[in-house]
Amino acid sequence: MRALEPKLFGYIWRYSRRDQLAICIVVLASLPFYFASLDLPRRIVNDAITGKAFEKGNSTASFLDLTVHWPRWLGGGESQLFSGFSVGRTELLLGLSGLFLALVLINGAFKFWINLQKGVLGERMLRRLRFQLFSLMLRFNPETQGEVKASETATIIRDEVEPIGSFIGDAIVVPVFLGTQAATALAFILMQNVWLGLVAGGMVGVQMVVIPRLRREIIRLSRRRQLASRNFAGRVGEVLEGLETVTANGAGRWERAEIGGRLHGLYDLRLRIYRRKFAVKYLNNLLAQVTPFLFYAIGGLFALKGELDIGQLVAVLAAYRDLPPPLKELIDWDQQRLDVEVKYETVAAHFAPHRLRPAEPPMESEPPHLAGPLTVEGLSLRDPQGGRAIEVADLSLSLPARAALVSPGSGLARQFAQAIAGLVPPLSGALRAGSQDILALPAEARARRIAYCGPVPVLFPGSLRDNLLYGLRWRARPGVLQRQLGRRDRYLAEALRTGNPVETIDDPWIDCAALGVPDAAALDARMLDLLGRLGMEDDLYRFGLQALSSVTHDTPAGTRMIQARAYLRRHFAEAGMAGLVIPFSRGSYNPQATVAENLLFGVPRDPRLKGPALATDPRFRAALARAGLLDDLAAMGVRLARGLIEIFRDLPPGHPLFRRFSLIDPDELPDLTQRLAGIRSDGRLSQGDNETFLALTLPYIEPRQRLGLLTPAMQNRIVGARFFVQEALQGPDGHGIEPYDPARINPLASVLDNLLFGRIDVARMHGEVEIQRQVLAAVRAFDLEARIRRRGLEFAVGNRGRHLTPRQRAAVDLVRALLRRPDILLVDGAAAPLEGGLERLVAALEPDFAETSLLAVAGPGEAAPSLERVTVARTGEARQAEPALTT
Repeated sequence: MRALEPKLFGYIWRYSRRDQLAICIVVLASLPFYFASLDLPRRIVNDAITGKAFEKGNSTASFLDLTVHWPRWLGGGESQLFSGFSVGRTELLLGLSGLFLALVLINGAFKFWINLQKGVLGERMLRRLRFQLFSLMLRFNPETQGEVKASETATIIRDEVEPIGSFIGDAIVVPVFLGTQAATALAFILMQNVWLGLVAGGMVGVQMVVIPRLRREIIRLSRRRQLASRNFAGRVGEVLEGLETVTANGAGRWERAEIGGRLHGLYDLRLRIYRRKFAVKYLNNLLAQVTPFLFYAIGGLFALKGELDIGQLVAVLAAYRDLPPPLKELIDWDQQRLDVEVKYETVAAHFAPHRLRPAEPPMESEPPHLAGPLTVEGLSLRDPQGGRAIEVADLSLSLPARAALVSPGSGLARQFAQAIAGLVPPLSGALRAGSQDILALPAEARARRIAYCGPVPVLFPGSLRDNLLYGLRWRARPGVLQRQLGRRDRYLAEALRTGNPVETIDDPWIDCAALGVPDAAALDARMLDLLGRLGMEDDLYRFGLQALSSVTHDTPAGTRMIQARAYLRRHFAEAGMAGLVIPFSRGSYNPQATVAENLLFGVPRDPRLKGPALATDPRFRAALARAGLLDDLAAMGVRLARGLIEIFRDLPPGHPLFRRFSLIDPDELPDLTQRLAGIRSDGRLSQGDNETFLALTLPYIEPRQRLGLLTPAMQNRIVGARFFVQEALQGPDGHGIEPYDPARINPLASVLDNLLFGRIDVARMHGEVEIQRQVLAAVRAFDLEARIRRRGLEFAVGNRGRHLTPRQRAAVDLVRALLRRPDILLVDGAAAPLEGGLERLVAALEPDFAETSLLAVAGPGEAAPSLERVTVARTGEARQAEPALTT
């Protein structure tokens, strides 16, 4: 992907000239019809209404004759192209009016097609530009990555290029379309009367020359505001990323003051833009209104002298009526051009060539394996502090190896590891594995053969499986989408026209055969094995219990799960632990389930009926009203809100009580307070308040929040309302709710809920621990453990892996690297959170990864005894050769 063109119109011409020229050809084809529509009013007034065509006593006149009347300044006279048909006066009026209507429709169709194609072209070019910027962003060199802010680059790709893409569709077509229309109208006025034409031309010249010059200051201010807005977005991103630090240091007031100052600067710039913008608009409108005054005055004088007939004057006024709009749009286009050119040049500077790594062709074949000794000769690295270059002493290390890279008193070992991984490009020198020059390897080939795990694992939103497989998506092969020919052909055509990739995420990206596994199930087994080696076996089991069930009751696994359910129920009864699990029963209230779950006695299939949205569903509300519970549950929400506000009144953000009372986000407290203050004296609620407080009640669990709001009588009423709720929400197909059924698996409930067919009584001391122990024994007895752990791979890790502990994030990052079976695994602090640290990782590599070299950056006391210590030093520093230590 080459860098952006330095100038906007160079970019436009390079990628859209064929489409631009095609639209311009249609624009030129529309001009004869536009000219004819300007001339027809003259003929309607002169020939049909005033009767000029019948003034010599003729009872008929020619209709549809094609005659060109030349003005005197062009020699006068006329040229007849077609004699037409003879019609009467009424027929002539109706015929000319109908012809005028037909021309209006034709010109409208031309405008519709031209505007539609402009919009399509603009969107295609916007898609191309955004994809190019994203591709260039992937090539940012390390220095640029340290300079630019993620929020700024995201703002550029998302927002700042939007007006650029919109303008590209107008860049050439609009001046051609509007310019030819204005020129046609001006030429028509000149053909009627040269003086009126000169007046119109003079006004046009003033508007086209003076107005753009006055707008240059607006462009300069707009550029300043664009840069200020980008800096503002970057600052907001910084505060958001460091929100914990802001809170911990109590710097909220200072940050608000700083942001307030920036907002004032943006406001002041916008105000100055508005003042100049509307002053220019006033002048433009004034010039546009002066011209009709001159037409009426000068044209009227010519008409009184007989030098201009009424039809011509009407036609001139009609033509001038069509002249200001295109002129105004042309001026606006010029304003937009200047503004967009500034935006484009600013964007191009952000993605300038000096900020990018060199472009590399896609890898078409398997890269060579890295074998033989790792040798370093004359390697020079950039000093991260900006000082002189760091010269690394030559060294040689046999591969495969198990080595700890150490650099006492400096971070040189970390920089050296990053240089091997290609994250810090050396200034000079050689880095080889056998005869293979590592520095000459393309980035894609190096990523295949060298894996790097840093101290801060980066995980993306999605499941554990998505993050583990992230490093295996090397090349897509035509898959399911290829067979859907209609969709595939359209997708391919648009992708090729916009320079986007023809691959889709629906295509198979992972080549199991190349990884040495027969299918996806075997790949899952490998992931589970590696995660287990790094201590995540119990975590996967726990994640799997929380996941939704993936089996149905009519499958072998579903049958075993139902058998395990029955076994657990009998076992709990026999062991005197029946009270530890409160079963789902159609005739009783489950205190460990939410109010909503007790009302539904199942799980809604429609995602829109989950969470607070359920309280706004009219069918649900009608069912509660029939059961006489709607107002009572809302009133319960009012009492709940008052209790929560009292509890949270003086608590700081992040207090543990917020997690315990997870019914509400702390940011919602002001809105609740305002709603409570607005309740009428008689206690009646508006529909909006009713929905809000009902939504607060539905997730309430009495043993968890312990506010004493659910009396036995209310619980019985909720159980009695189940019939009305299920009847209302089942829908015409009878499948709106997946009910709790002791003989079936509920695919919308968790694996644990399906095994227990109930909820654990968390109020019982140590009850949950004992239940989990018994569940594990039953799971193993019915051969369900492996399947449950596989379901754990679907666990959502959250943004940047926030739902995982540091130990779990480190394990996922390391397994993601190991799945690629790299020749060299570089570990830079990634193993520290593991139980056992580097020793655990070394043990996990045996015996399957005997050919993988482990190079671990180790600080003081971090190196595992089984690792050979390799000192990375500057040239000229003393280095001690340390022998390898074996376990």
